[in-house]
Amino acid sequence: MARRNDLVAHLAEVPLFSHSSRRDLQEIARNTEVIDFPEGARIVSQGDAGNAFYVLLDGNATVRRNGRKVGELGPGDHFGELAVLDPAPRNADVVAATPVSVARLLVGPFRKMLRDVPTMNERLLAGLARRLRDADRRDTHEH
Repeated sequence: MARRNDLVAHLAEVPLFSHSSRRDLQEIARNTEVIDFPEGARIVSQGDAGNAFYVLLDGNATVRRNGRKVGELGPGDHFGELAVLDPAPRNADVVAATPVSVARLLVGPFRKMLRDVPTMNERLLAGLARRLRDADRRDTHEH
């Protein structure tokens, strides 16, 4: 299936997965659903239960918290890991700013991937730490 091979190639370009073996990437791709959204569509909604992790494959999206824009996402960026790691309502809306394609990994396969692909844990933690630092910086500048 050409789409599956395209997905493996796409995932290999995502920083989170860049150190993964081809076999790991194929396993991730096998458990991933690719979904297309039109411009303006809400990919995830603040307050909803989070049951999936997303990687933006094509296009751009806007992150909004309480109606305020707090970030932008482009190809290779990922979101949704907080809700998957700690079952709690999503803390932001993610809205397609252009037509987008996302790879969606449900909670079960995502957790399995974290167990089976150790290099991902390190990258995921580094990404979370960076976002926390950025949020702290924003809070400091707003007061």
